[in-house]
Amino acid sequence: MMPSPARSAPTNSPTAHRSIVPPNKRGALHLIAAYEALKGLAALAALLGVLDLMHHDVRHLAMELIGRFGLDPHARVGSMLLHYAELLPAAHVPTIVALALAYVSVRWAEAWGLWNDRAWGEVLGAASGALYVPFELQHLLAKPSWIGAAVLLSNLLLVAYLVWVLQRRRRAKTP
Repeated sequence: MMPSPARSAPTNSPTAHRSIVPPNKRGALHLIAAYEALKGLAALAALLGVLDLMHHDVRHLAMELIGRFGLDPHARVGSMLLHYAELLPAAHVPTIVALALAYVSVRWAEAWGLWNDRAWGEVLGAASGALYVPFELQHLLAKPSWIGAAVLLSNLLLVAYLVWVLQRRRRAKTP
């Protein structure tokens, strides 16, 4: 017996997932997904770099870096390098690893969800992007710059786009 065309496909069926974005228009979602995956990869690389630094005399490495680039150790960048070089050996490594792996996992899950046109990926992307807005705005107000304004504007556009896609998805579901 053939199912009637009016019946909807079961939720576990491959045809159950209906995209609201046509295949030839998914470029923006794929671009956002690739960017999120790249951020996850960068965070993983940073974690590995920090873990490698834990086995070295970080203060000595910071002093070499300051000398190599001719920085003043009492100026802003030099003193900041020395400050963090002194903090690193006392850092709680399991906490750093757990937080970094959680961040990487969220970025890669978001990337997968966006790439595969899943609503939860869009929700995760919009929510995680919106979390940064207050901090970016505070930073821009404290230290106005074109770069800060561009970062805030691009993040707001990304969140707005994902909310728009979610609204289209919701409208497509209602008869």
